[in-house]
Amino acid sequence: MGLASSPSDQCCASILKSWILLVLISAVGLTEASIHIYDHDSFREVGTAYLVSGGSEGIAAGGGRSYIRFENITFWRTKEAAQHQPTLAYNGGLVQVVIFEAANRDNIGGSPYGGQRSICCTPDLAKLEGCKQGEVIRTPSATDKNWPVVLNVVFRGNMLSTHMKKNKEINIKNPGMYNLFFITCDPKLKGMRVTGRTVWRNPTGYLPGRMAPLMKFYVFMSIAYAILCAVWVFQYIRHWDDVLLLQHCITSVIALGLLEMTFWYLDYAYFNSSGTRPVGITTWVVTIGAIRRTLSRILILSVAMGYGVVRPTLGGLTTKVLVVGITYFLASEMLNIAEYVGSINDIAGRARVFFVLPVAFLDAFLISWIFTSLSKTLEQLQAKRSSIKLDIYRKFSNALAVTVVASVVWIGYEVYFKATDPFNERWQSAWIVTAFWDILAFALLGVICYLWAPSQSCQRYAYMDNKEDVSDEEEAESLCKETSRGSIGLVKQDVRDDDTSDQEDDEEGKRG
Repeated sequence: MGLASSPSDQCCASILKSWILLVLISAVGLTEASIHIYDHDSFREVGTAYLVSGGSEGIAAGGGRSYIRFENITFWRTKEAAQHQPTLAYNGGLVQVVIFEAANRDNIGGSPYGGQRSICCTPDLAKLEGCKQGEVIRTPSATDKNWPVVLNVVFRGNMLSTHMKKNKEINIKNPGMYNLFFITCDPKLKGMRVTGRTVWRNPTGYLPGRMAPLMKFYVFMSIAYAILCAVWVFQYIRHWDDVLLLQHCITSVIALGLLEMTFWYLDYAYFNSSGTRPVGITTWVVTIGAIRRTLSRILILSVAMGYGVVRPTLGGLTTKVLVVGITYFLASEMLNIAEYVGSINDIAGRARVFFVLPVAFLDAFLISWIFTSLSKTLEQLQAKRSSIKLDIYRKFSNALAVTVVASVVWIGYEVYFKATDPFNERWQSAWIVTAFWDILAFALLGVICYLWAPSQSCQRYAYMDNKEDVSDEEEAESLCKETSRGSIGLVKQDVRDDDTSDQEDDEEGKRG
């Protein structure tokens, strides 16, 4: 078989294509900002106010100018509201644009008698705090009297619309999580809508501050996968005649991991230059990621079942493994598309739970199945006194146990992180929550590559302790023999072993 069509060449080709794309995207000049578009967004009632959330983003400082720019912001009121003459005592027809940093959120609104806070100035608050009735209550920040920022826009006469000053900019001097709201305290403006867009500029580009570090992170992850792929392909080509089907699967996972990390970088780089998520690139990257995660889980499950070590095939379990794999891919793909494609902010809580639950259930099911199968495989290796393979499987089971424990601990940390930071004030370190899972997956893949690296099987196992029993000597001898098909046999099997393996496949297939 020629190397021209081998998976190793495909992996090398993917490296070349990926780095060409990286060079091309890096050569494009980057515009610095983040864009939020309002397409007739309607005001909703919150207490005594009517408001629209204009966005919430972490904005860094230093290395360039940061600002929030308003472009073509237009407010549209109903015909009924336009027919009413404004009441000056209550600032009728007034719309206010409010910008505040999360740490200064208490500087917006007030409470007359220690009860529920009110955004708008009520008659009681006007007497107690001296605010203007019908306006948003604003208390100057202790560090900067100009913050929070409140901009006034007023409807004139019976006009149906009013505009903000064209390309109005608010400079951001201090890093923080900034929030923008369009608010009116006039009940006659109920049903009002807003159109236009705002441009949020970070010093490094369009990316929101909480996402910007991930672009650099995916560069490092792409390099790490490229190095792993290069080392693996080197061994892969050296021992091409001894390569097993299991190692072909590992090659595919490495190549998919490299593509996924590269496309994530391209996705963020495009987002950084345009201000919107690229639907095409994002769809590709989440699909590649779903395939990689699915193939990784199927690979680990197959190894745990002893495929190629204590059994030549998965027998009656093949169909069940494929069904679980396809189901996991579909669930993971739907979750990632709903969460990332064409979206900047997180999707609604209920919708996300609807997609998260199937993936979480399948992950729990696969973990249980993997450890159950791994336990049976270890028992079989112990019974056959195959100490060489038993040592490899023990290392694999230890690595898998550490991975599961680390995952559970990190999930607990994620819950704590989000529960204790409801206003995203720790936005500068939020990227670590996402990055951890990619690092953990890479670490486990590295362990698998180390344990099942392509090599001359007889030399690999001869390096073990010389105090091996008879079964190990026979096993090492069988590992160096070519089968009738010209490949290296993993396990020396006689007729009795084949019968036993078939019986085990049938029995486990019934139990599965």
